[in-house]
Amino acid sequence: MSRSDATKARILQAATDEFAAHGIAGARVDRIARAAAANKNLIYVYFCSKDQLFDTVFDAHVTHGLNTVPFTPDDLPGYAGRLFDYCQQHPEVIRLATWHRMERGDSHDRDPAVAAPTRDAKLEALAAVQKKDGIGAGFTPTALLTLVLSLALAWNPSNPTGIPTSTTEAESTGDRRRSIIKAVRRLL
Repeated sequence: MSRSDATKARILQAATDEFAAHGIAGARVDRIARAAAANKNLIYVYFCSKDQLFDTVFDAHVTHGLNTVPFTPDDLPGYAGRLFDYCQQHPEVIRLATWHRMERGDSHDRDPAVAAPTRDAKLEALAAVQKKDGIGAGFTPTALLTLVLSLALAWNPSNPTGIPTSTTEAESTGDRRRSIIKAVRRLL
């Protein structure tokens, strides 16, 4: 790895941490540079702006997540469980997605560029399985995928409807995963 590549990698890791913690508006390039042990000007040389740095970080994490969690339209409960596992192991992805949704929302009027083709392929595969096997036939492919994703992400920290587990009702991560799988099975 060249020195330039190593510096970019440190900047991207520091930016991931900064954006996940503070969002786009709250992130500070000074803190990113300090955490990356890099000159602040290099951030602008490599990424042009804080917004482009966020887009690079976000797209990299979305791409990694999309490539890591295989979509199985004929096994949506298993997919939901694997997605839950991934998000438990990579909470920064959920935080980045939440910041993207909150700060970019309708003003950027687009899905992340890397997500749209994958989403469209999932919807086509899901429609084919619904037609062939009748799985989740009471829902459109878009509604079904949205519901499965919502169930898989129900316990993520950014879910405003998530109910904290009380001390009298301790629920393990495994319990939550099993609940998600069971709920997706019932949905189908």
